[in-house]
Amino acid sequence: MAASAGKPEVVVIGSGPNGLAAAVTMARHGFPVTVLEAGATVGGATRTLELTLPGFLHDACSAIHPLAEASPCFRALPLSRFGLTWIYPDAALAHPFDDGTAVLLHKEIPRTVETLDAGDRSAYQQLFEPLLEDWELLAPELLAPLHFPTHPLLMAGFGIHGLRSAAGLAENRFQKSRAKALFAGLSAHSFLPLDRAGSAAFGLILGVLGHLNGWPFPKGGAQQITMALTGYLESLGGKIVTGEMVRSLDGVSGSGLVFMNVTPRQALTIAGARLTPGYRQHLENYRYGPGVFKLDWALSGPIPWRAAECRRAATVHLGGTLEEIAAGEKEVWQGGHPEHPFVLLAQQSLFDPSRAPEGKQTGWAYCHVPNGSSVDMTERIERQVERFAPGFRELILARSVRDCAGFERYNANCVGGDINGGVQDLRQILARPVIGPHPYATSDSRIFLCSSSTPPGGGVHGMCGYHAAQLALERFAR
Repeated sequence: MAASAGKPEVVVIGSGPNGLAAAVTMARHGFPVTVLEAGATVGGATRTLELTLPGFLHDACSAIHPLAEASPCFRALPLSRFGLTWIYPDAALAHPFDDGTAVLLHKEIPRTVETLDAGDRSAYQQLFEPLLEDWELLAPELLAPLHFPTHPLLMAGFGIHGLRSAAGLAENRFQKSRAKALFAGLSAHSFLPLDRAGSAAFGLILGVLGHLNGWPFPKGGAQQITMALTGYLESLGGKIVTGEMVRSLDGVSGSGLVFMNVTPRQALTIAGARLTPGYRQHLENYRYGPGVFKLDWALSGPIPWRAAECRRAATVHLGGTLEEIAAGEKEVWQGGHPEHPFVLLAQQSLFDPSRAPEGKQTGWAYCHVPNGSSVDMTERIERQVERFAPGFRELILARSVRDCAGFERYNANCVGGDINGGVQDLRQILARPVIGPHPYATSDSRIFLCSSSTPPGGGVHGMCGYHAAQLALERFAR
C-alpha cells in the first residue's frame, strides 16, 4: 500500500522482530516508514552469522522459534512469499537422563506420553489437552497487554495452573521424575527460579506450542525471519537505513511518530528529554534479569547422544532432574554459577544441511548466569553435553564464545546479557514497563515503546511491535 497524504512520517529505532513488526503494521496502513538500525545488518536477535569457521552458519541469538511460527502477527503476513520456510523436526524437544534414555516432546500428545512413566501419562494428557484445544482463543489473550479477557473462563482455567510455581505444579501433578524433569526444562526458559509463582505459565505455553507446531526453525537460519519481514516492508514502500546509531531524538522525529525497539535504559538515553519526570522514574525502576553465556560449535559430525532419540529433536534440554534444574536456576538468581547448569542446546544442522559443510554439523547452546557475569562457563557447559553425549569434545573443530558483555556489545538491548528485555516475573509482566492497558505509550503522545520490555515480553513473535502500532493507529484515528 502506498503512503497516504496527510499521514505523519513513522521512524522505527531498531530492526529486531518487534521493530519490523511495528514498521510493517504502520506501512500496511499507508504510513511512510523508515527503520533506523545501528548495526551493519538488520535483525537484532534474529541474525545468522559465520561465528566459527567458513561455511558454518550459526544463529547469533535466537535459534528455535515456536512463538514466531504461532504468532498472530506473523501469521497474518505473507512471509513465505519473501523466502521464509519453516523446518519441523520429528520431535520438538528431547530431554535426556543419566540412564541413557530420554523424554521426547512430540507434536502429538499420545506419542509424547509414551516416553513418560506409565503413572504420569494420564496426568500429562489432562494438563495439556484442554490448553491445546483452546489455544486459538487463549493465544490472543496471553500475547496481549493487561486487559479484561474476552474469554474470562478460559483465562481463569489457565491461571489456576499458570500462576503456580513450576516446581509446585510438577510435584503436585506428576509422580515420577521423567514428567517432572520435562516440565522443569520447559519452565526454565522463563529465567525464573522454579519455585517462583508464575514460572509454571512458561512451561505450559511452551509445552502447548510444542504440541501445536513442534517448535520449528527457519531454513537457512534465524536471519530468514528478518529478511522476510524486511522484504515485505520494502514491498510496502518502507525504508531501512543501517549503520545509523540513534543517540537522541533531536533531528529524528520532527512531528512524526517514533517507535523505539529498545529497553528502558536506552529509551532514557534517547528520549529522556521528551519524557516527564514521573514516566522517567518508571523506566529507571525497571529491572533486568539473569544473563546468558553462549557457545557455538563447528563440529566434525553429529553429537553422539547416548540416548539415540535425541537425534530426532532440534532442541535438547540438558539438566537431568527437576531437582537439579531447580537448584541451578535458583543459584543463578542468588548470584552464583552452577557447577551443573541447565543447558539449552540446538542442533539445527541435523535437519537443515544448509547450516554446515557436507558431513559437518553446528551446535548452539547457552546457560543462564547472573546479570553482567564475566565467568567463563565453557567447561561447565561442555561437561554437561559430554555427560549425555560421551565423545562430544572430540568433534569440536572450533567454538565461538559470548558472555554477558559480549551480548550487550552485540545488541544494546541485552543489558547485562539479559536476552528477554527484563525480568518476566508476575510483578513485571503486569508493569512492563508501566502498569495499565497501554504500556507501549510513553508520556510523549508521539513516542511509543515496542521492544520485549513491553507485553508479552521476550521471544521472537513481533507482538510487542504489533500492539504498539495498533495503539498508535487507534490514537491517530481519533
